[in-house]
Amino acid sequence: MQTIDVIIVGGGMVGASLALALDRSGMQVVLVEQQTLQARPFSMQDPWQPRVSALTEASVKLFKYLGVWEGMIAQRVCPYSHMTVWDGEGTGQVEFDSKSLPQKNLGYIVENDVIRNALLQELAGSTVQCFDEQSQLEYKLTGQGGEVILQRGEVLHAPLLVAADGAGSRLRQLSGIPSNQKDYSHHALVTTVETELCHHHTARQVFLDSGPLAFLPLQGRDGLHYCSIVWSLLPAEADRIEALSDEAFCHELQRAFESRAGQILKADKRFRFPLRQLHARQYHRQGVVLVGDAAHTIHPLAGQGVNLGFMDVAVLTEELVRANGREDDFWASYILDRYQRRRRGHNSSMMAAMTGFQNLFGANDLNIRWMRNAGLKLTNRLPLIKDMMVEHAAGLSVDIPEFIR
Repeated sequence: MQTIDVIIVGGGMVGASLALALDRSGMQVVLVEQQTLQARPFSMQDPWQPRVSALTEASVKLFKYLGVWEGMIAQRVCPYSHMTVWDGEGTGQVEFDSKSLPQKNLGYIVENDVIRNALLQELAGSTVQCFDEQSQLEYKLTGQGGEVILQRGEVLHAPLLVAADGAGSRLRQLSGIPSNQKDYSHHALVTTVETELCHHHTARQVFLDSGPLAFLPLQGRDGLHYCSIVWSLLPAEADRIEALSDEAFCHELQRAFESRAGQILKADKRFRFPLRQLHARQYHRQGVVLVGDAAHTIHPLAGQGVNLGFMDVAVLTEELVRANGREDDFWASYILDRYQRRRRGHNSSMMAAMTGFQNLFGANDLNIRWMRNAGLKLTNRLPLIKDMMVEHAAGLSVDIPEFIR
């Protein structure tokens, strides 16, 4: 049996980030993942991947610390410095820009595969022990961490297990951590489209009766213009849209987006997934601690979900490294309580805000429609309020650990 400091279960974007962060601090880390942890060759001519993230400046600071940001830029990253939000059922509109920020961009649109690939490239040169393609894992929880039994029978032991295995986290369930869950009764349809007009590094989102539709700017290629779209739809409407021919889909999308991107010239394959909210009632129990989607999932309304996970990584790293430096038991409940206090309240606030926006813009009552249009117009005339919202959206108003400031 091999004993190490921390075992991370789940090698997605959040799990891989945490493995690198703890490795840089000198802790012994094992990363266990069901799929491959091998980085793949990349070409600018590779097809666009349908799932993207809107990275905040706070997340970028973490990636720079981990040494992976340059690797992402070498692949495909599109900064955006403007954002436009409007009500498709009225005349209200609000526009944001990065002029009030210390950096020139509001954020960056990056394909999830690009993020993970850069992390895997860095992992290959680290001292993290990686066990991938582990389709069958067994766990023994001892009350202070536990054991992970790999599919070939090898036993790994650590005083702290980290669940980074997604919204359906088996490790969270085995540890007995309860969660609050909500079905949004919507599906997200995602794809990449080629547009007639340039996006000018602007992220745009329209609130429709059916749900929000976002056009997120992607890096241009060969003089052509691309956007990643996320369209929130009721299941029956998602069925209808998904069944359309490519030509009919492009026409429907152009109409819904009020032709603000000009003609929709082409669309890649469409994918869809149900939208659900989940929030663990506690972030740790008996030597198991949750990060990322294992702890919380939110509506993709503002692209903030993965940023919450990256800040989980940064804060948990800071608390564990501080405790380890003092020669305290970094797996102790009172250490993990600090992580929970710093993250759960902020994540709860973000989830409540997303739910509030969804309810506000999903309402058909005429009075509410009038109020939200008036609110958007008023907000657009209040630069101080807009600056506060921009700072929050950029992730600069959160509790950012010292090591990435």
